[in-house]
Amino acid sequence: MTKNNFKVLFVLVNNRTNKKNQKPIYCRITLNGQRKQFSTGINIEDIYWNSKSKVISKSHKSSSIFNSQLENINSKLQNIFLFFQFQNLSFTAEDIIAKYLGKNQKKEEHVLSYYLKYLEKIKKLIGLEIKENTYSKFFYVSKHLERFIQWNFNKNDIPLRDLNLQFLDDFDFYLKTEKKQEQITINKTIQRFRAPIKLAISEGYLDRDPFILHKTKKVRKEVLFLTTEELKTLESKPIKQQRLIVVRDLFLFCCYSGLAFNEMSNLCKQNVVIGFDKTNWIMMKREKTQRQISIPILPKAQNIIDNYKSEVTELIFPKISNQKFNSYLKEIAEIIGIEKNLTHHIARKTFASTVLLFNDVPMEIVSELLGHSNLLITQESYGKVVQKKVSQVMIDLAIKLETNKMD
Repeated sequence: MTKNNFKVLFVLVNNRTNKKNQKPIYCRITLNGQRKQFSTGINIEDIYWNSKSKVISKSHKSSSIFNSQLENINSKLQNIFLFFQFQNLSFTAEDIIAKYLGKNQKKEEHVLSYYLKYLEKIKKLIGLEIKENTYSKFFYVSKHLERFIQWNFNKNDIPLRDLNLQFLDDFDFYLKTEKKQEQITINKTIQRFRAPIKLAISEGYLDRDPFILHKTKKVRKEVLFLTTEELKTLESKPIKQQRLIVVRDLFLFCCYSGLAFNEMSNLCKQNVVIGFDKTNWIMMKREKTQRQISIPILPKAQNIIDNYKSEVTELIFPKISNQKFNSYLKEIAEIIGIEKNLTHHIARKTFASTVLLFNDVPMEIVSELLGHSNLLITQESYGKVVQKKVSQVMIDLAIKLETNKMD
């Protein structure tokens, strides 16, 4: 429980005098250095006020009644303070006075409780707009947020109005030092936390964005993909184990289609349709964004579909867990001599880089085929890949120009 410094003091206000030459007694409360006061409703001549003991002198005819009223005020304020203290929430001197006076306190939202309400809202969208795993990611943020508030403020919750830029900086520090998260994970956590804060602004709980000056810490992450030579090696080198042959085929299919693991696993016959150009296309919703994707099927991908689809099941490919899939990929890499840490996601990166960008497919088409929600995501992820392509073209051009010069 947070320790708060709380004091109640009664003072005679000397700069206010009524027609009877009486001055009002005010109650002044101080909480952690913050001072607020209000009138007790008692007025007396200043000769009856004992400034040292802060009580009305016994020589006043109503001293017993008035002093009892002052004691009662003090007792009520102390009880209200203890009530707020027991709740282990942030509160102000103004909150104590408002509760004492019986005023309808302005409804105030707190950070964690508001986030949990937001969590309940999006939970109802599972299966409608979001996936279960998307909800889970927001749920884990609530746990991090709860522990951070306890760790940083030693409270169960803090008011939304207390949010500021320092909060995010401290949250970032906590996730990095206490939870040992990588910066890219921290950025995602903070991004999800900010979603309900934007909602709080629109609902009027905040009059401004407390994090408007926050800048996401950039993460330099190299895009790993198979080169043209590595892709050819993967396709051509013989593998004996049937389980590894299946995983290689599925991996290659994703190298030529760009499908993520869940999309590949759930690909059905009905997702393969004849397009406007009389060729086969994959038509389905992307698992991550629920965005409709349309991908023309390249010949190598079509050959793999033809090899695996059957009359028995609607699913085209055999089921396998992501964990086992990646485990088998490591075996395959060792067998055929690829030193990169193969995971399914590298197939998607290979599709974007080696298959598309290195064959001069425009960035906006790559973005569309990957099912990205906007072009900026594609540019941020694959900008360096384009630079490598430009570099190679310029090297080839320099060699060509030098050869022409010699001729």
